Amino acid sequence: MMDDFAMTLVSLMEKATMLREQLVAWRRDFHKHPEIGLEEWRTAGIVAAELERLGYQVQTGIAKTGVVGLLSASPSRPGPVVLLRFDMDALPLQEQNDIPYKSQHDGLMHACGHDGHVAIGLGVAALLAQHRDQLDGTVKLMFQPGEEGMNGAGLMIEAGVLDDPRPDVALAAHVWNDTPLGQVGVAAGPVMAAAEAWECVIRGTGGHGAAPHQTADPIVAAAQVILAWQTVISRNLNPQQAAVFSVCSVLGGQAFNIIPDVVTLRGTIRSFDPAARETLLRRFEEIATGISATLGCSAKLGMYSMTPALVNHPEVTAVVRRAAAGIVGQQNIIEIRTMGSEDMALVNAQIPGCFIFIGSQNQQAGLVHPHHSPYFDFDEDVLPLAVGLLTAAALEWLDS
Repeated sequence: MMDDFAMTLVSLMEKATMLREQLVAWRRDFHKHPEIGLEEWRTAGIVAAELERLGYQVQTGIAKTGVVGLLSASPSRPGPVVLLRFDMDALPLQEQNDIPYKSQHDGLMHACGHDGHVAIGLGVAALLAQHRDQLDGTVKLMFQPGEEGMNGAGLMIEAGVLDDPRPDVALAAHVWNDTPLGQVGVAAGPVMAAAEAWECVIRGTGGHGAAPHQTADPIVAAAQVILAWQTVISRNLNPQQAAVFSVCSVLGGQAFNIIPDVVTLRGTIRSFDPAARETLLRRFEEIATGISATLGCSAKLGMYSMTPALVNHPEVTAVVRRAAAGIVGQQNIIEIRTMGSEDMALVNAQIPGCFIFIGSQNQQAGLVHPHHSPYFDFDEDVLPLAVGLLTAAALEWLDS
């Protein structure tokens, strides 16, 4: 016989499956009308209207386009506050898919699945509204703008999203095209990396390409700095520490016979462990300034810390794993850790939380392209699966 929790999961998945047509319609509408971070006016308007229709207490205009929906039990049944976060923004990318719901806005595309996240959020809102009489506590839905490098979570936190009421637990999920549909990635501890964006301006003395002895060549300096940086991971970190040091942009010079005065390098550093991060940042500066000075140049460094590592709380993760096991089976729960970054880390740094990766890849259907690809698309069967899982995890936490 099934226990009460198993019966609840079956019921939730049946209800989530019944929402599939609506979930797909929402997702495709958002996909056709992508909006860049902090400018998600149309998306936020649809979200707010739907939450109000479902009986949520709605607040709009948080960090420009953020939306919060509150759903509470009766005052006689107080309990924990569960936050569920859903990001809304698209990417500055030209879509190359030939699909009926292709982006209608040149240069903008939902290439990371946030269109699906908004649809999932509305589906979770609908299911939780159906269970309002059974809630022991409060649900707080956070529809977030500007996740793609615009500090949307930080801006919403500054605007008070974690106050009045303050959440006791936070949940978020990402459709994940690196993993097949039907698998769910749930792990305690760090699951996404801390991310830094950096710039290094190497300044020398330019001159004629035929007379390099009259110059302090910043291109040569930049080349040696780039190569030396690649030794930081292999020679300065413990081999068991995961980290990434990438140079992603090299800008300098315009003519074939002119050595420039300046070369500008840009890139990113990713790490899980705070001690490793400290070593990476220290060696970044020491190598750039030391090698540049040796070659008669100077290095000016800039660093922008985007997010800390995203860390899942063990107790919250255990509740999510139980819900996931009941829906997809224990054999389909895997541990996923990625050097990608997520500003949900800022929420998890203050509130015990769990970030979930929900497989959305379908090789037979050709839905295999990675996130941020102009060909990105995912299996829409992930939508009801994610709705059921997040709703189950929220209700299980409220019940506990």
